[in-house]
Amino acid sequence: MLVAAVTIGVFAQEQGKVRGGLDIGGAIPSKGGGGVALNVPLGYNLQDNMNIGIRFGIAAMAKIDPVGETGSAAVNVNFMATYAYYFNSGSAFAPFLGCGAGMYILAAADESVSQTTVEVGNRFGGLLTAGAEVGKFRLALEYNLIPSSAVTVTGSGSSTQIKNSKIPNNYLGVTIGFFIGGGKWGK
Repeated sequence: MLVAAVTIGVFAQEQGKVRGGLDIGGAIPSKGGGGVALNVPLGYNLQDNMNIGIRFGIAAMAKIDPVGETGSAAVNVNFMATYAYYFNSGSAFAPFLGCGAGMYILAAADESVSQTTVEVGNRFGGLLTAGAEVGKFRLALEYNLIPSSAVTVTGSGSSTQIKNSKIPNNYLGVTIGFFIGGGKWGK
């Protein structure tokens, strides 16, 4: 009954309306591993097919090497300004493209034989997204572009070496969600 109520007569968006939502899914770091992503967007419809807004997001990711001797975990919290353009012809199905820019707050942990220090903190970054909305439901693919972090590795035992390098923070997100508000597609 809930699906029928949502899909009958309440399709997507109208100019001048506000909408909010919740998206949840997977996060895939660019160097392997996996995790989860949660996004809470809030937007305003500039036109029937354009939306600007803000988004709060969290992504938690982990990676273990194939031998199982080392592992790492990373969490980022992000606050973004967003824009989305909808390719809609008045139906309930609306593909979209979007982008965003904002602040990523990074935190990381590492477990290995050597001492590893990963530079964390705030990074300005962006995202590119594409997907589709059907009724009030949304499926999206997003690529988060975040500047790399510096890594310092200090070996254990009698031979101590310092190696400076960088690791990428970029990740791919695949989310499914819903939104409320925003009006109807077409009139």
